[in-house]
Amino acid sequence: MSKKDNGASVILAYLNEKNRPYSAQDVFCNLQKQHGLGKTAVVKAMELLALEGKIKEKTYGKQKIYFADQAQFKDVNDADLKAMDSQISELSAEVQSLTQTCRQLDAELKELNSSLTTEEMVSEIQELKTECSGYRARLEKIKSATNHVTPEEKEKVYKERDVYVKEWRKRKRLASDMINAILEGYPKSKKEFLVS
Repeated sequence: MSKKDNGASVILAYLNEKNRPYSAQDVFCNLQKQHGLGKTAVVKAMELLALEGKIKEKTYGKQKIYFADQAQFKDVNDADLKAMDSQISELSAEVQSLTQTCRQLDAELKELNSSLTTEEMVSEIQELKTECSGYRARLEKIKSATNHVTPEEKEKVYKERDVYVKEWRKRKRLASDMINAILEGYPKSKKEFLVS
């Protein structure tokens, strides 16, 4: 880009490539980072291109819109338009098919990533075998033990427990009744009575 054209060739190429209307501000914003064009230079270059007839200019109130000269593009007949529409439909179908394939492959990849590798599976199997053999040894030890409790002894222990629990409940109720009787004439709360 020479100093002389002040970015005019870049702006002309941009407008022809995009083939849609832009204001000078839009072109400035879109090309500033890539080409380092200043806003004044963009406005002057666009006005110069419009004067030379390389681009078209339309004014809406105070706003000026610039777009590529459509005469440079070849005319398209109905047959060509139908062919392009058909091609667009085919490409859209292909894009949809490829998107679906990508989704399936992504799902398969996630599934494979979440599953164990062969080495991890071998390690897990070994750990489970070790754990299982430990349980078997413990079971054999329990089965071979000679100090088993007989059902009669178990029944005796449960009966004794029931007797003691019944006695405990009886004594608890008596103590609770005595406390309540005392609290009827006691000026403070139950909590203060129990603490003192």
